[in-house]
Amino acid sequence: MTERTPVDLWFDPFCPYAWMTSRWLLEVQKVRPIEPRWHIMSLNILNEDKDVPEAYRELIAKAIGPVRVVAAVQEKHDSETVGRLYTELGLRFHNQGALKRLDTLRETVEEALEAAGLDRALAGAMESEEFDEVLRASHDDGIGRVGQEVGTPVIAVGDVAFFGPVISPAPKGEEAGRLWDGVQLVAGIDGFFELKRSRTRPPIFD
Repeated sequence: MTERTPVDLWFDPFCPYAWMTSRWLLEVQKVRPIEPRWHIMSLNILNEDKDVPEAYRELIAKAIGPVRVVAAVQEKHDSETVGRLYTELGLRFHNQGALKRLDTLRETVEEALEAAGLDRALAGAMESEEFDEVLRASHDDGIGRVGQEVGTPVIAVGDVAFFGPVISPAPKGEEAGRLWDGVQLVAGIDGFFELKRSRTRPPIFD
């Protein structure tokens, strides 16, 4: 059996672009020998000392609840379980539009927990600071690899880490594999830091 290369991804479940990057990695896994590993980070922590629009700050303040739940699961379970919960949260938040109904956020998180085979009571972490230290340590681990100027998602392969790729929609099949080949190539060049163009389309979910 071919040995699979671990690929670590840090995400905030509220971020639509992290969601599409994560779906791309799952496609890459089908055509390249990689093993995605899932870690929580926080848009709220990332922006706590930054000047951002008030409406955005209010949104990411609400995001801390689901992030805390993922941190609790990360502390208690393995990466595969974290990834399973992320899938259930992301489907509801992004594909099904639950982020437009934040008044039902607790219910959405409970449903995602149950669908992932986890105890709905873990949603209690939304209002608890019990796992904030775990959350901050995971966040700092990811963002510390790429610097404070970027956000989620963060991907690391061995000692090489980078922000992105930011994609919309997520490519599938061999197209996903070719993107992985290119990302891995440029990320492995010492001295390479940035390649970017303005986004011209919104997030496109399946």
